[in-house]
This record gives sequence, C-alpha cells and structure tokens, in this order.
Amino acid sequence: MIHRTLIVWLIVMSAFAQCAARAAVLIDRPHAVPVQVPFEAPPKPKPVPDTAVPPSTRSLDAEELRRAEALLPLLEGKQELWAMGEFVHLGAPAIPVLVKALTMPSPRTRYNAIETLLMIKEASVVPALIESAKAPTEIPRVREHALRVAVRLDPTLVSPAIEVLAKDPNPTLRKAGAFEARYVRQKAMVPVLIELVQDDERFVAISAIQSLWLLTRHESEMHDWDTSTKQDRLEWAQEWITWWKANHETFQLPDQRRPKKPL
Repeated sequence: MIHRTLIVWLIVMSAFAQCAARAAVLIDRPHAVPVQVPFEAPPKPKPVPDTAVPPSTRSLDAEELRRAEALLPLLEGKQELWAMGEFVHLGAPAIPVLVKALTMPSPRTRYNAIETLLMIKEASVVPALIESAKAPTEIPRVREHALRVAVRLDPTLVSPAIEVLAKDPNPTLRKAGAFEARYVRQKAMVPVLIELVQDDERFVAISAIQSLWLLTRHESEMHDWDTSTKQDRLEWAQEWITWWKANHETFQLPDQRRPKKPL
C-alpha cells in the first residue's frame, strides 16, 4: 500500500514539475507588442507608351480588298477572333466589306460582324445595324445585338428600330427595345415606353417603367411593379397617359446626369 502511494505521489510531482517548467518558459518568452507600421502609398504608375498598331485610315488597295473579302468566312470558327482583329486593324475602310457579313447565312458570322463593327467604332454603319435590328427574319439574338451596338454608336438614329421592336411578338425583343430606349434622348421614346408599361410580360413592363423614370425623371406614383398583374399595369399606365397628354407639348427632356467624380 505504501509502495502504491509512493508511485502516485511521484507521478503527481512529475506532472507538477512539467507544468512549472512550461510556465517558466512562458514567463521568460518576450511578449508580442503591437506597433503601428509606417504606411507608404505605392508609387503612381508611370505612363506606358502605346504600342498598339493604329487602325488604317487609307483606302484599301486591290490586294487588301481581296484579303478583307477572304476574312468574311473566317468570322465563324476557330479563327474568328483573329479575323475580327484583322478587320479592326484594317479599320473604317473595311466597313463596306464587313457590312456584307450582316446578310451572310451563318448567325454566328452576323453576330461577330456586329461585334467587330462596335470595336471599329464607326457611326456610319448604324443604318445597316438598324436594318438588321428591324428584320423580322433575323434571329432575336442578332437583332438585339444590332440594336445595342447601334445605340452605342449613334443613339439619335435608332428610334425607328426601337419602335419596331416594341411591337414585336417576341417579349425578349420588346424588353430590349424598352431597355435601350433610356439611352435615346428623344421625346418620341416616351409614348413608346408608356405603351410598353402595359405589356403582358411583367419583365418588359418593368424595363419600360425604369426607362421612363430615367428618361423623364417624372415623379410618378410608386407602385409594386415587381409583383404586379396585367390589370395593375393597365391602371398604373393611365397615370402616365394622363401626364403625357397634359405635358407632351411643353415637355423637355431634362439634362443628362453625369456620374459623380470619385472622392
């Protein structure tokens, strides 16, 4: 019994000694003291020289014209990005060739041609884009993209296309017209948007009312458009119809708001 008690006592004393040793180590270890590290703002980047090859501005010669024509089939396939880049490098003089792609059989080719015209940034192509946006035989994706690019290049010319899309049977195209109308600062867009507020599809009506607010800044009654029914929208549209009848002759579009400068 004494032997067993001695063993227990030795175990306890050994554990106590280990704890004491660990405590001594912690006491002797230096404490971490938080300090404020001086902060230096990173240096401002130095101007980088523009190494991009500028687009050509001279007319295409016979060889360059043949080359541009040969690029048209490549607007679809593994080399489509390269072909688009080549057209961008050729610049505005290649636009008559590129416009031909808007009537080629492949929708992918037509879509990429529109995207390339956007990169060239030449407003003279807007009439051709408007025709693509209005074409009832064109697929919706290409029509929508043609409208979007036309608005980015020259919004003053696209109101006829928006009026056509606003009456299209496809609700996706009606929504595209309702959305892009906010960038067309013309009074003719207001009655078109008021008509779309009464649309059967709620997402079309919501795009239309948002464009109306942005275009006119008219403080209309607040309604829950997100959960509205067709009957709700018909009733709420009467508020806009009444306002427009009373103000359409004297109404002027407000000045376009500019984004705030960052602090």
